[in-house]
Amino acid sequence: MRLLVCAGGTGGGVYPALAILQALGNEPEAILWVGSEGGMERDLVMRTRIPFQAIPAAGVHGVGWHRLPGNLVSLARGTLAARHILRTYKPDVLLFTGGYVGVPVAIAGRFIPSLVYVPDIEPGLALKLMSRFAHIIAVTTPESRHYFPPQKHVVVTGYPTRAELRGWQREQARQTLGLKMEDPVLLVMGGSKGARSINRAVLMNLETILTVTQVIHLTGLIDWPEVQQRTSSLPANLQLRYHAHPYLHEDIGAAFAAADLILCRAGASTLGELPLFGLPAILVPYPYAWRYQNTNAAYLSKHGAAITLSDHTLAETLLPTLHELLNTPQRLHQMGEAMRTLAIPGAAAHLADLIRGLAARSAKIPKREDTK
Repeated sequence: MRLLVCAGGTGGGVYPALAILQALGNEPEAILWVGSEGGMERDLVMRTRIPFQAIPAAGVHGVGWHRLPGNLVSLARGTLAARHILRTYKPDVLLFTGGYVGVPVAIAGRFIPSLVYVPDIEPGLALKLMSRFAHIIAVTTPESRHYFPPQKHVVVTGYPTRAELRGWQREQARQTLGLKMEDPVLLVMGGSKGARSINRAVLMNLETILTVTQVIHLTGLIDWPEVQQRTSSLPANLQLRYHAHPYLHEDIGAAFAAADLILCRAGASTLGELPLFGLPAILVPYPYAWRYQNTNAAYLSKHGAAITLSDHTLAETLLPTLHELLNTPQRLHQMGEAMRTLAIPGAAAHLADLIRGLAARSAKIPKREDTK
């Protein structure tokens, strides 16, 4: 099997693809990852030593008229670049997990067996376009089915989680991160790029927050200098309760396992990673990402696993919400149990099986001239 993976834009699309590749192990004869020029996915993919190629890509939905002509040109250039890659690499199967970089590859590779995995509950425009060419559409929750025509082959797999997230025990995780065993722990993270409004709401209330809970704060790189400056101004006893990092890679599973509560965005990864750990959440949907994160947050809140706060009023509502939850352990426990019931185990293995089936189908399909 020669597999081409196409994903980019945010960790919500990149990490599921990495988890699927882990489940496939050494089975593919070759793997090539196609991402966007200047995309955040390059660094994540290069850490795994998977071959990576970048192509021009740009979104066309919701952009201003002044940007639309240039983005259309990028889309056309990306389609030509994708066609060249497909002719050279000759993949048996295409895997798409998100990002507008997938659109030109899906167009150029429309005759190659493909799987589109939809991480969010509601697919974005790019994934909707890619799904038109897909042989199989895999989704995280049953709620996603109604976004696709009934004639499409839609499979509910759950959200695939990476192997490095699993296997952590609470005591081991807290020892690894230098946390006290007896005090509660709040995990704060803003996704793969950080979240400025969340970071600043926490920093604004930091001393008060640290009197009631220890904090693991994954800030992202952009706000890291500001966080370092704020940390240095804390009293010594509170500095011991504040554990800030730009990001965690190998130990990210420890952060999830050590926490009693998480404050985060409502990107696609919350649908898989939080249920894996049964971790109750305060969700702050990113207000400029159309409605994808609002839909994800509403799903988790509807099931009693999370509370949703507005990004615009977070600085005022954060402290009262933290006090309410941390002072009612029974409610936190109920939220955690509700979150755990949403987990769908074995998602990565299920998706790997679907790709194997497509590879078997590809072996029976004569290659068209325009994909060689």
